[in-house]
Amino acid sequence: MKVRMSCVGLKNLLQGLSFSVKYYSKHNHLQTTCLSSKIKPKKCHILDCSGSTCTRRTAPPGSILPWRFFSCKEGTKIPSKRKQNTSIITSELLYKNLLKSEQENWNDISARYEAMTKRIKAKLEELHNRYTFNSESPRIKFGENVYFEENGCIFFSKADDGEENVDILFSTEDLGFSDAFIQRIRISPDQRYMAISLKSENSEEATCVIMKLGHFPVMEKVIPNVFSFEWATNDVLYYTSQKNLKCQNVFMTTFSNQKHTKLVYTEQDARFFVDIYCTKDRRFLTINSNSKTTSEVWLVDCRQPFKLPALVQARTKGVIYHIEHRNDELYILTTYGEPAEYKLMKAPVASSGLENWQLVYALEEKTKLVDLEMFSDHSVMFLKKAGHLYLNVISFVSHSVQSVKLPTWACEFELESHPEHTTSTCYFQLTSPVHPPKCFAYSFKENNLIEQAVQEVPIITNCHTTRLLAKSKDETLVPITVFHNMNSKELHRRPLLVHVYGAYGIDLNMSFKEEKLMLIEEGWILAYCHVRGGGELGLSWHKDGCQHNKLKGLYDLKACIMLLHELGFSQPKYTALAAASAGGVLAGALCNTDPELIKAMVLQAPFVDVLNIMMKTHLPLTTEEQEEWGNPLADEKCMKYIKSYCPYQNIKSQCYPSVFITAYENDQRIPLAGVLRYVQKLRKAALDHASKTNKKVIASFIVPGNCIPNIILDIQANGSHCISSWEDSLNEVARHLAFLNKELEEVCHLQHQTKSCK
Repeated sequence: MKVRMSCVGLKNLLQGLSFSVKYYSKHNHLQTTCLSSKIKPKKCHILDCSGSTCTRRTAPPGSILPWRFFSCKEGTKIPSKRKQNTSIITSELLYKNLLKSEQENWNDISARYEAMTKRIKAKLEELHNRYTFNSESPRIKFGENVYFEENGCIFFSKADDGEENVDILFSTEDLGFSDAFIQRIRISPDQRYMAISLKSENSEEATCVIMKLGHFPVMEKVIPNVFSFEWATNDVLYYTSQKNLKCQNVFMTTFSNQKHTKLVYTEQDARFFVDIYCTKDRRFLTINSNSKTTSEVWLVDCRQPFKLPALVQARTKGVIYHIEHRNDELYILTTYGEPAEYKLMKAPVASSGLENWQLVYALEEKTKLVDLEMFSDHSVMFLKKAGHLYLNVISFVSHSVQSVKLPTWACEFELESHPEHTTSTCYFQLTSPVHPPKCFAYSFKENNLIEQAVQEVPIITNCHTTRLLAKSKDETLVPITVFHNMNSKELHRRPLLVHVYGAYGIDLNMSFKEEKLMLIEEGWILAYCHVRGGGELGLSWHKDGCQHNKLKGLYDLKACIMLLHELGFSQPKYTALAAASAGGVLAGALCNTDPELIKAMVLQAPFVDVLNIMMKTHLPLTTEEQEEWGNPLADEKCMKYIKSYCPYQNIKSQCYPSVFITAYENDQRIPLAGVLRYVQKLRKAALDHASKTNKKVIASFIVPGNCIPNIILDIQANGSHCISSWEDSLNEVARHLAFLNKELEEVCHLQHQTKSCK
């Protein structure tokens, strides 16, 4: 590839919004579940027990999706009463002492994992190179022009030239943003301007850089603390500002001769988060104000960008809706009506009120709408039902619906970035935790599915996929997806890694990860428990596992693990549990109620101190979180209910599994202080139990059943709840897997020693 400027690189993600099903997650804003513009990121190496967000989930290393939104800066808000200042100073001193103590503890014990961590890192790097060598950056096409990003640089080429002759338009290194990665790109309609959002590993806030394109691109403007942005016209940009993890103001800025910026919209309700989207036909910008259960949309006419935004439909409690446009009609993806699942409806632009909404298509019961993509004459719904993936293709011309069942091994969709609105083919990829992305296309002309012929990545053939249903405490059937090596024998003696999330209506992330394939090759069994609180079976599945139904997710998880053991998939002493972010609630709760079901647990930025956090109204996101967890300050029953399952509140003196937790000093969503308290309390409870049961030590051999679990906290100075560097993420995953291997190896070793002693 010939370039006219050298650039050094950073791995990156170029991410934007597309009209899609949007869910509330550990963002306190709508989460888009489709890929819109992600540009060649490094694969993310995490124990991805969290839910999925964008359908192209090759997120930058260290990504934990979805994200927990609480600020970790507890005690920084100075109270008005003078007498409280002393307690704040004491609290901060205690926090610093705990932090130092845990860092010293990790330094002391990390050596025992070094050799295995090194081996695992080498294997992961080998797999990464093997399965990503032919990955290509998604392209943004404007007629004959193509824009794409690689290694922190944005390039321009002609469609016919390919990559033989390209111009460089932007470089993070050369323009002084070397510590940032590219998150999103938007090109103005006439291609005179390019807006780019940049984010660093250790910060939630993004910076928007506007470049004036031409023979010599120049930086026109820099806007700090920007969340989303779209071009209304050639020289009018709308954007939202973000402050303290909240996004409530929309601004308009112009780049004509008379440059000016003005506020055009402010959201007054603290539960709502605002973002901006441009319809596929570029007819409207939508200002979307959303809580986790309710939404409201305002339209900006791109032909009259200075005109006041027009309201589509006033917010109605419990009704979520999102807007696309086609032929003077609004297409509305909404939960309005019964059942309260997503439906596609439409209404005239001139009379868009709810009373004029007409049904276009409704989903079947227990069907999850993963994504919806609009084209000029078609709409494609990407669906999950009973663990299988489907396409539903709606023709606006023939008014027909074509349903296509996709290959049974597939678990996730990865959509084409920036598909052309008038194209006759919809391109996408299918993947699973152990299957690299494989290219497919659906032809609107031929009405058929096409498997792409070019497939340089080796196809995995030795992995078996099983879908099970576990009966929960209330007889509800809970889906489980299981992967294991087809050549593995005696599955009851194989190590099992169970994944769980169960919050915000978010699915478990089941896109390809090299570490999952490595585990399969080494004989592990992988199980994904799709418990209530997640979104695998639609919106009702989430509703049945949030607020006063949270315990149902715990019952589901227990039922899943017990069924796996009953069917011969491993056994408790070879079983480990993995969770991240809000998944830590159910994982931590299971450790309190049924610790005998697992031998070890790995948690990444876990939410384990639910009650204390939900009682702290000074944290920026407590109000929004009430729609998921409830409001313990206003409702005593809610307080008692949260207390009944909160991991921190229910720690007791008993035999716990070993636990490895990774947390982040810069995490603004999970307060580090809460994780520190949890680890201290858990460790004390385990030691108390050991002392009470009079453990017997014989020549440095601890009798099985009385052993003290390893409770390890690895605090990362770099990275945050959102993202870590490639190297940091690789190290984290390698340490997690080294820990699990050591713990399960020690079980076998102890068994051997016991026989020898006897």
